[in-house]
Order: sequence, then C-alpha cells, then structure tokens
Amino acid sequence: MIGAVLGGLVIAGALVWAVSLGIRTRRREPGPPKAHEHPTLPESGPAHETSQIREPNEVPRAADESERLTPHQLGGPASKRSDRQERPRWDSGGGGSFGSGGSGRT
Repeated sequence: MIGAVLGGLVIAGALVWAVSLGIRTRRREPGPPKAHEHPTLPESGPAHETSQIREPNEVPRAADESERLTPHQLGGPASKRSDRQERPRWDSGGGGSFGSGGSGRT
C-alpha cells in the first residue's frame, strides 16, 4: 500500500515538474507576430496560377528481357507539356460524375 502511494506521489511530482518546465519554455519563446509584422502582398498583386495539359513520357524499354533499367536510364520528369492545350469538355446530356452517365432523368 505504501509503495502505491509513493509511486503515485512520484508520478504526480513528475507531472507537476513537466508542466512547470513547459510553462518556462513557453515564456522564453517569442510571442505571436504583430499585425504590422505579417507579410504583405507585392506591388504587382497576388501570384497567378498557371495550368497546362500534361501527357506522359514514353517509358524506355530494356533491350533484353533479363536486363533491368536503372533510374538514370528512365530519364527526368514523368510527363511533358502537351502540344494540344485545349481542355476536354463533356458533351451536353452525356457523362458526368454520377451514375451510369445517362441524362439523369428517370
């Protein structure tokens, strides 16, 4: 019984010490930035997002079936800019993200 009480006191003391250590560490850290310290937009305004249609590069084939290609033989990026930059559009009345692609009327 005495061992359980002493163990509880040791654990409680360790928790009090850990909380006080956390409070002291938090006081040494700098506070949150003031309103005038936040970054501002550049004169030119926000950066604009660009998008482009990409297509996969061809994967090189090994000369022999038993040969394995190493990463430097595979090349750089896995895709390249497509020559055709028009986005594909859905035909009206067909396709879509729900169901079988029907008109939606039953």
